Amino acid sequence: MGTAGGTRPEALARLDVFVGEWDLEPRFAAGRPGGAGPGGGQVVARSRFEWDLDGRFLVQRSEISIPEAPDGLMVVAPGKAAGTYTQHYFDSRGVVRLYSMGFADGVWTLLREEADFSPLDFRQRFTGTFSADGNVIDGAWEIAHGDGGWEKDFDLVYRRIR
Repeated sequence: MGTAGGTRPEALARLDVFVGEWDLEPRFAAGRPGGAGPGGGQVVARSRFEWDLDGRFLVQRSEISIPEAPDGLMVVAPGKAAGTYTQHYFDSRGVVRLYSMGFADGVWTLLREEADFSPLDFRQRFTGTFSADGNVIDGAWEIAHGDGGWEKDFDLVYRRIR
């Protein structure tokens, strides 16, 4: 993908593996087995990654069929340090957050440990590992309250459909 401003940075080119459409399989803990939503029904969730603004930003849109979980819009840009990224997160509840993002050796990480546009009531992190063929991301979100340690919030598996 060409860019009006010149050559596309290598840091952005590394994110091409995300581009496409994905089925999402959230697996919630505490009585919500494999893909079942809070009411016990099957969760339908999708996510799409695409380049925007001449390939300078990776945009992710996610939709989920349960009202308790928000739809989201995420925009990824290169971070200040080499090999890092910033994910700008927006959701259907009106929540806005910033995550530090990493992607190296097939491992995708997101981390929020500082207050940004909203108070830091809890810390969050996501770690997802790409399969060898790049068509599955096996991941989990974790949460930490106060000075406490990390606890699994829920598993999240991405399966490429296009």
